[in-house]
Amino acid sequence: MNEKLAAVGLDEKEQRFYLAALELGGAPVTLVATRAGVTRTNGYDLLTRLERRGLLTQVHGDDGVRQVVPADPNVLIREWEQTRIMLDELVPELRSMFNSTPRKPRIRFYEGEKGIQHALWTTLECQSKHLYGILSMHELLEVPGAAWMDGYIAERIKRGIHLDVVRSYSRETEPIWDTDRSALRELRFAPSELDLGMTVYICDDTVVYISSKNENYALTIESRELASLQKSLFQSLWRLSKKHK
Repeated sequence: MNEKLAAVGLDEKEQRFYLAALELGGAPVTLVATRAGVTRTNGYDLLTRLERRGLLTQVHGDDGVRQVVPADPNVLIREWEQTRIMLDELVPELRSMFNSTPRKPRIRFYEGEKGIQHALWTTLECQSKHLYGILSMHELLEVPGAAWMDGYIAERIKRGIHLDVVRSYSRETEPIWDTDRSALRELRFAPSELDLGMTVYICDDTVVYISSKNENYALTIESRELASLQKSLFQSLWRLSKKHK
């Protein structure tokens, strides 16, 4: 519990004072401070900080002594929801400033299955809500595997991100992930002479490369020029590819 309270921004003394208030249900500051193992002066300071978060409040008891009363802990969820709404509005503005600033390409190399999972998950931050992918099915179903990919696909759908995907017959293993409006996915198959042996995702200004299990790595490159080139190449391949029936 302490680790989780720390994750929502309460330091050690705030945790002790808050938990003491919850356990007592309603008590004078001095009693709560004693239960929390802090001085009376610190108790008033902690109470003020926790009042700002809406976690505690003060009321006058029948004897005229002010009582510390905890609020419903659901206030933490409401606080998180308000923060999420604010970030949903703020982050796109910050990203527009970030993307408009001239910068060198950023290259990140990830090793192993966890690295591949992390690289794939970054594509779900796609601001345009439109991904372009070349999927090497045989390799992708080995690493990171079908079960993990099902979770990834569910999250992509949840975030409203559409996927245009090209696959090659030579790398097919089973008839899954076909064209599906409800899954926000359109599938085409590349000409039969093409063997697409790596998975590639194009997401905004980022290109993500996923190797086979044999080499076991992922590479992400943030570059507007590279992403533009790869998108043009993808669209050329898309026009040559057959719609999935």
